[in-house]
Amino acid sequence: MLRTLSLLSSAVLASQVSFVAMAQDASTGEVIQPSVSTSVETAEEPNRFQTAFLKRQVEQTMSVGRAISSIAGHYPQEIVSIVDIALDTYPDKYREIIFAAISAQPASTEEIVHLAIEKEVSSCANIVQLAITAEPTYVDFVVQAAAVSTPEELDEIVRVAVLTQPDAADSIVQTLSQEHPNKIVDIMTSALNAVPFVGEYVVDALLAVFPNEAETVVETAVRESAQQREQVMRILNTAQHAGVSEDKLKEYAMSAGLSEDDVNSALSN
Repeated sequence: MLRTLSLLSSAVLASQVSFVAMAQDASTGEVIQPSVSTSVETAEEPNRFQTAFLKRQVEQTMSVGRAISSIAGHYPQEIVSIVDIALDTYPDKYREIIFAAISAQPASTEEIVHLAIEKEVSSCANIVQLAITAEPTYVDFVVQAAAVSTPEELDEIVRVAVLTQPDAADSIVQTLSQEHPNKIVDIMTSALNAVPFVGEYVVDALLAVFPNEAETVVETAVRESAQQREQVMRILNTAQHAGVSEDKLKEYAMSAGLSEDDVNSALSN
């Protein structure tokens, strides 16, 4: 599990005797005094303390999302453990919890996505979409975490990610291809089937990190975009500008199903 001991409860473990746990209300500054004493001999007590603290914040803010945001503002280093407890305590509020946590502490996006997928609060695809929506600039961290947690869902992760954030399609494909180089064709195919107009950007991004895979990259891009002449022209031009020779481009494009006339026409533009 990804649970970590909260700073709010570390004092409990440091003590050698039972005592009444105290915590500062993250939203009002008011001191909260739980009604039960906490024993250092019970490993579950820190989590029990955190759960009581979270519930108190939810009662005061009238929203688990606002409670998460408030706690994150005061204890940013504890956001993952708070999300861990929140998802266990309010599983039906997973959307609100994940969105609030990532929005408040985007640097913890990868851990939060891992945690949510591990707990199976929803499908991997839903979690990916939610996390990207919460913080679009961390899309690479989202897809990395999702692909590590559920590699068997790689195609769906790519599809949902590029549909949710099409402007980052090149980065998404590049990131996942570097992590799964033997899946370049599958990753490209999923991305281009979902958002066909990103072909030229995907080709540019992949040739930058896989210059020796020009044949695979260009053939796949042309094949998946064959019904869109303008896209094919842009893909071939992009590859040409990336340093792929005209002879090679003709070879790759024709292998992907284009006629010689179509290839010549594309390269002449």
